[in-house]
Amino acid sequence: MGGDSNDKRSGKPRFKSESRYRSFVIEGAGLELHSCSIGGKYLYAKVPKIGLVKICSHRHLPAGAVLKQLQFIKKNDGWFVNLRLEDPTVPAITPDSILPTWGNSLSLDAVLNEDVYLATSCGLKLPSLKVLRKSQAKLTRISQKKNARKKGSKARRKHGIREGRQHQKIARARKDEQYKTAHKLVRTGKKVFFHEDLNLKGLTRRNPPKQDYKGAYLPNGQSAKSGLNLSWADAAFGQFFQILGHIAGKAGAVVIAKNPAYTSQLLSYRDEVVFTDTSIREYWDANLKLWVDRDINAAINLKRVGLDVFPTIKRRKGGIVIVGSIKA
Repeated sequence: MGGDSNDKRSGKPRFKSESRYRSFVIEGAGLELHSCSIGGKYLYAKVPKIGLVKICSHRHLPAGAVLKQLQFIKKNDGWFVNLRLEDPTVPAITPDSILPTWGNSLSLDAVLNEDVYLATSCGLKLPSLKVLRKSQAKLTRISQKKNARKKGSKARRKHGIREGRQHQKIARARKDEQYKTAHKLVRTGKKVFFHEDLNLKGLTRRNPPKQDYKGAYLPNGQSAKSGLNLSWADAAFGQFFQILGHIAGKAGAVVIAKNPAYTSQLLSYRDEVVFTDTSIREYWDANLKLWVDRDINAAINLKRVGLDVFPTIKRRKGGIVIVGSIKA
């Protein structure tokens, strides 16, 4: 439901202008792909009711692929086309088709601490780009200038385009870094990748309000959590794991999500609860004379979960109890 110019509800549905529709999909019979131009720079697609569409192609299409769908997307810097092809030569890889072992698998722990993006079970830490954090000041300046203009004015629309282009720049930089990270992981030659099955919607949910007996609102920690929610959005782990699945699938590997419960609290080689607080980033083992990194230890535990060798844990009054343990 929408309102009028005085922000009063009229009871009628909100009018949707053509600018609210930014993409549409065309599928079915009638779609045809024609030969590329010299050098393969341009591609021609025959679309029903539209005609011949000239597309600037950024990659060569696989031989024998059949065009199934065309998706036209309007972005800040022009129109884009997604080609959805069916290639019968690509093998179908499913999680059941590969038997995970300790040698052919790699686990990934999502890290949201300082400049670390991911920690792997092989002891590698991958850096975080934090493109939204780095562009926050510039984005805020553009947004403030736009909000200072009158609604519906030409100046406001102009600043709105600038704001959209800045958001687009941030999104593309993040996605480019995620593709590079995914390719780096796949080049390790592993066939199975385990990652945390994160509840991103729950992690970014606002804290419930608190009230005293008089009805006055009390501090609920949302001010501090707002910054954490922004960091989760900037990391975009859900998008990264989806990209990793696509890259791994083309390389004949699989990506499997696993429940990360208790993986960040137990020592991976002794099944002892050590990391009881998030502020504990390292642990000194006096018996073995070594430092244990919290994130790498969690990645190893996640690998144990994927291989079904993680101990059975139950919560009881007084703390965590390890019921059974199987060593890898």
